[in-house]
Amino acid sequence: MQAQTANDLATNKRIAKNCLDLAFNQKNPVEAVARYIAPNYRQHNPDALDGPDGVVAFATAYIKANPELSMEFKRIIAEGEYVVVHSHQKRNPKDAGDAVVDIFRVEDGKLVEHWDIIQPVPSHSANRNTMF
Repeated sequence: MQAQTANDLATNKRIAKNCLDLAFNQKNPVEAVARYIAPNYRQHNPDALDGPDGVVAFATAYIKANPELSMEFKRIIAEGEYVVVHSHQKRNPKDAGDAVVDIFRVEDGKLVEHWDIIQPVPSHSANRNTMF
């Protein structure tokens, strides 16, 4: 495997962020899939099916259930073929939301694999730090 350059890593970060933004903030999962998801997309979220159609079905249903959904991207980290996106997802403006970590594997300019970890933002914390 050839080492990736800073430009490759920046491109991979942009692909992951743009896909999430288009699918969930702009509410256009069909276009997000067409631009950024590979035909052999492998899903590790147990609530979603593999493949581009699985992404469209999951995102469409999630947006329909949460029409005011928003994602605020806090940090994006890339190493090799992996991109990690840490975001604050809110179902509506009054929702405390969730801290979400999406992990993608990028191959030939497309997202080919996905994992996610989701943790509700609590109303109280044992420390003074935020989750972001």
